[in-house]
Amino acid sequence: MMAVIRPVLVMAALAAFTLHANAEDRSVLLNCKAMVERASRGANATSEAELTRCRQVIREWALRDARTTVDEEGKPLR
Repeated sequence: MMAVIRPVLVMAALAAFTLHANAEDRSVLLNCKAMVERASRGANATSEAELTRCRQVIREWALRDARTTVDEEGKPLR
């Protein structure tokens, strides 16, 4: 029984890491920017963990955009 459960748990953990490692789409960035903006105005409806995650998403997008020379449609940025 344990020989069957262990591989299933390992595969589930790997799947979770893989899904989380995928790049976020631009709608996630826009939602995070809006959430951080609302939090900066004093709306305390957001947890600190969500704000931390959103700040990380914003940082990752800033780094990604800094390395990118074309936009999402392939047009040059500069």
